[in-house]
Amino acid sequence: MLLAGNIEYTPQEMIVVAGARILEDKKVVFVGTGLPMIATVLAIRTHAPGIIPVFEAGAVGPTLESGLPFSVGDSRTSSGASYVRGLNAAFEMTQRGFCDYGFVGGAEIDPYGNLNSTMMGKFPEEYQKPAVRLPGSGGASDMASSCERTILIMPHEPRRFSETISYITSPGYLDGSPGARKRAGLTGAGPWRVITTKAVMDFDPETRRMRLLHTMPGETPESVQAATGFTLGIAPAVTGMAPPTETELRMIREEIDPLGVFVKKPVREKPVPNQF
Repeated sequence: MLLAGNIEYTPQEMIVVAGARILEDKKVVFVGTGLPMIATVLAIRTHAPGIIPVFEAGAVGPTLESGLPFSVGDSRTSSGASYVRGLNAAFEMTQRGFCDYGFVGGAEIDPYGNLNSTMMGKFPEEYQKPAVRLPGSGGASDMASSCERTILIMPHEPRRFSETISYITSPGYLDGSPGARKRAGLTGAGPWRVITTKAVMDFDPETRRMRLLHTMPGETPESVQAATGFTLGIAPAVTGMAPPTETELRMIREEIDPLGVFVKKPVREKPVPNQF
């Protein structure tokens, strides 16, 4: 549990707040299920009312005022939408360059922002019977391939940040070589930010390797590196991310996700009663 003044908050809430803060107004955002939804709605209700959300099932520009969608196909993603045309039309928008940002998550990530959400084990030998079978791509690979920029969200642990990942589900900068994405036929510019429970990272414009940009409250460059399975670069000016404000936490807990469907509220341990 973390503290912002006298208010307790969780690392999960900090990820949502960081995701909301880096979104800019009047941008088209391809929104995935879960924390990306919360971050997008929070951004709309704080500093970026002109964001146009796009959902995989085909809704473009909904107001998101009828309650939190539980999935990208929830009927609430269509409420007040500019239009609804289906999955193919939604992804066509990304391929035509009309989506500024896409939120993507995964289980494993390498220094070049390639994400694995498919399987853990040796590929291709163990693909059919991997050590761990993950959920798969869904629309994540399409988003990572075609959105102008992608924002990657995941927990920060050494086993998740690996020099070499088991499988590339969602492409980042591939091998990091100049023009690698273009040679592979990918139209989007690639990963832009990685938001974790410990830090916000970007990518070196020359080497395309991940580097530290902001530390989360209570973290240092040293603690972030210790939780990373490869050597992180360091941006020219690393700064600390400010803790959530009271307004941001109230919106998440009371207005956006009051049931705690995606963002769990802090739970204070109950004191053990004196038995004597």
